[in-house]
Amino acid sequence: MYQRTIEELQKDEREKVIIDIRREADFLRETYPGAKHIYWEEFEAHKDEVPKDRPVYLICYTGERSDELARELLEEGYEAYSVQGGYRAYLRMKLLESMEQTKAPDAGEKNADRCSEIERSIVKKFRKEIWRPFIEAVQRYELVNEGDKIAVCISGGKDSMLMAKLMQELQRHSKVKFELVFLVMDPGYNEINRQKIESNAELLHIPITVFETDVFAVANTSEKNPCYLCARMRRGYLYSKAQELGCNKIALGHHFSDVIETPVMSMFYGGQLQAMLPKLHSKNFEGMELIRPMYCIHEDAILDWKRYNNLQFIQCACRFTENCAICDNGGGGSKRQEIKTLIRRLKRDNPNIEKSIFNSIHNVNIDTMPGYKTDGDYHTFLEKFDACMDGEPEE
Repeated sequence: MYQRTIEELQKDEREKVIIDIRREADFLRETYPGAKHIYWEEFEAHKDEVPKDRPVYLICYTGERSDELARELLEEGYEAYSVQGGYRAYLRMKLLESMEQTKAPDAGEKNADRCSEIERSIVKKFRKEIWRPFIEAVQRYELVNEGDKIAVCISGGKDSMLMAKLMQELQRHSKVKFELVFLVMDPGYNEINRQKIESNAELLHIPITVFETDVFAVANTSEKNPCYLCARMRRGYLYSKAQELGCNKIALGHHFSDVIETPVMSMFYGGQLQAMLPKLHSKNFEGMELIRPMYCIHEDAILDWKRYNNLQFIQCACRFTENCAICDNGGGGSKRQEIKTLIRRLKRDNPNIEKSIFNSIHNVNIDTMPGYKTDGDYHTFLEKFDACMDGEPEE
């Protein structure tokens, strides 16, 4: 039999090879301990790196790709196994393990100590990588003002959970007085993901307010773009609930990496140059603003913080991708993942490329653009061409 469970993989005490065949960006973000990487599309070219004298375990996102490869390798004489459920099965196992730890008799006392250590790591261990960039964004873009009541929107992932802790720390130490509400919208999570969000909130001392919607059920019926529909619906529900609770702002966990990927993605796939703003006014909910306090924090720093504190968060909890048998990355094969991988590759030759992209969206020279949009209206350089006496700007 070419299929093995994640538990069977762990019980196999033989010397073995574990190969993660997901995208490089996802492998670099997090993988099974000790795994090496060969992307499934490039597997044939690297088959000479796969030993025949040891068992080989293949891990993809859901178990579909690894099933195909394991069957092929078996026919060629390898002892190959596909891990059932893929990397999702490993994450599920880790979530269950961490949830069991919170149920131990002495869990309350241990959690209190651990929460203090986690909070201290933000302002001490990761002061340069996380705390300072957070404060920089809050101050530079004037994200928090006196008297604000901010709904910190928590999805249960690493980004939103860290954002919640950062906002708590800011509230404790800031001279500016503001209120916080920690808002969790349940769009149709499975039981394990819902429990994990609640147990993490308890561990991290985040007093969450949970409300339920049917976003996943509705988005899952969309044939064209369920991810876009899901995102639009989720944001609408969050705005609505936050306004109902008397908030004037919602905070989302987009980080530096999201910020620099957005303009590249818009150029490559949207035929336009469009960035992600650190804050914006809601068009549909009067008086409401959206802020992004993690605007200057690199995703790698968030991952380092997560690993340092041995924290387990849910990843994409979408019911659509849970049931997607052919998706390549467990997240719908998104273009953002492609851009993420591209930037990582370019960074090998130009270590400053991320900073350059970030600086470029703060230094757009409209005078050198043949066309641009503002307030929804399109403008061309010809409108001012005849009035310009200096000619073409110097290069």
